[in-house]
Amino acid sequence: GRACLSRTELRARDGRSGEEEMSYQLYPGHIPTNPLQKALLAAGSAVMALYDPYRHDMVAVLGETTGCLALPSLRDKMKHHPEGYRILQERPRIRLSTLDMARLRGLPPGSLGREYVQFLEDNKVSPDTRMPPKFVDDEELAYVIQRYREVHDLMHTLLGMPTNMLGEVVVKWFEAVQTGLPMCVLGAAFGPLHLSTRKLQVLATQLVPWAIRSGRNASCILNIYYEQRWEQPVESLREEIGILPPP
Repeated sequence: GRACLSRTELRARDGRSGEEEMSYQLYPGHIPTNPLQKALLAAGSAVMALYDPYRHDMVAVLGETTGCLALPSLRDKMKHHPEGYRILQERPRIRLSTLDMARLRGLPPGSLGREYVQFLEDNKVSPDTRMPPKFVDDEELAYVIQRYREVHDLMHTLLGMPTNMLGEVVVKWFEAVQTGLPMCVLGAAFGPLHLSTRKLQVLATQLVPWAIRSGRNASCILNIYYEQRWEQPVESLREEIGILPPP
């Protein structure tokens, strides 16, 4: 046989491999992984996330590689709810490119849109920092975890929690009860290790019990079409969802 391939044969072979790779890519940016690779990614990202909770990239990888049970459950809750089902069909995104920031700033004080923009500006955060999914091997479930990430700042807004470590831990307790995502459970359990004694006391006696009660009492947070609720008062939306008044 010949020792090498012709250029034409190389191009044909490369074209086929490219087509096969694209057909295996379930959505833009998807990286197929087997169970062993997922386990290694989960272990490594968990160590890094516990060491530095602000490594959002590691937190994201941990959520994707450990959410194999929680994500289908969340998807099913959305499918069986009229508003959640519409979100799954229309696939809205919360990005700076999809938000009319000037309009939201002009809404009445206390409205969801006005309070959300105020939260972003006060804490110097942006919805565009939410990483797109890579390791979820189902296109619909990839959107579910993307949606969870993009409404995270809205959870801060509704719960009245800042983005410091204390606020993040409280939100993680609420989200752990709501979503069952192992990433949230780990964040809720190990996040307090980074807090002072005084904050730990406030967390244990006031904030965690309230977050757990609210998480159990509230309807699924992914079943709210927030983009169509910007004018709704935050207090009204809290009451509708079932979030108890913050302590």
